[in-house]
Amino acid sequence: MPFKKPVQKYSASINTVELGTGDKKIAIGGESVLPFYTFDGEIANAPKVGIEISDLGMAEELPGLRAYYDGAESVADIAKKAASMEGVDFVCLKFAGADPNGENKPVEDCVAVAKEVAEAIDLPLVIEGCKNAEKDAALFEKVADALQGKNVLFLSAKEENYKAVGAAVGLAYGQKVGGESSVDINLAKQLNVLVTQLGVSSQNIVMNLGTAAAGYGFEYVVSTMDRVKAAALAQNDAMLQMPIIAPIASDCWGVKEAVVSEEEVPEWGPVDERGICMEITTAVSCLASGANAVILKHPESVKTVSRLIKELI
Repeated sequence: MPFKKPVQKYSASINTVELGTGDKKIAIGGESVLPFYTFDGEIANAPKVGIEISDLGMAEELPGLRAYYDGAESVADIAKKAASMEGVDFVCLKFAGADPNGENKPVEDCVAVAKEVAEAIDLPLVIEGCKNAEKDAALFEKVADALQGKNVLFLSAKEENYKAVGAAVGLAYGQKVGGESSVDINLAKQLNVLVTQLGVSSQNIVMNLGTAAAGYGFEYVVSTMDRVKAAALAQNDAMLQMPIIAPIASDCWGVKEAVVSEEEVPEWGPVDERGICMEITTAVSCLASGANAVILKHPESVKTVSRLIKELI
């Protein structure tokens, strides 16, 4: 008797969220099957890959990464080169320079950079803050205003600032809101409930469940993604049906395996190759656990992960 594989069908599905405008806009989410389970059903929107750039430029990056942006002087120039690289679906502009404990760039300066970047690229744009809740709230409001009509995703609204971010980004200026929690399914759900209670549509929310580089408490990240995706599909939990984005670039390029020189640990091999391997390994694991989009930094990582997605979807 021939074997007939059973098909796992879910009545629920992940929300579809669109980013960007025009021909280059993208959609994330929308699936009603587990990650890459194309044998159970169609996955209309393949996972997307973004590339992260910083308002600080390339001065603090590793030499191998700086080489890819040779000749790019302004942040807008860097964004234009980033957007042209193979496999890139969107550009993520991180405002590391806004950090009050760092350069503490004024909000007005950050808004000017955001506008220059938005005008330099035709891909969707994601804005990532400096991780300071108060500064991010002020920054996101002004940038969301300046980029009205661009359909931008802002990362992230947290428990400390979700009211200000949700009201400005999601309600006043009609942009997409990224809700960031701390690797816990209950915290993720609670934050989604709070943001929707403000009046932000669940169709305009993306989840950042918290990230880590592979090997650094990473099992908590992927297990949380697994649980969220299972609850969204199998239990039809509407407050967990938002797409998941994983901004892993900074995590991967901040661990010792990616930054310690070859002279210090020659048995580890070239530093650039280690960082790329760390980024690819982390990204693929996140995608396999339910991430609908990942944000990377190295062009080789972006190209490799993008090709892998195309092979599996």
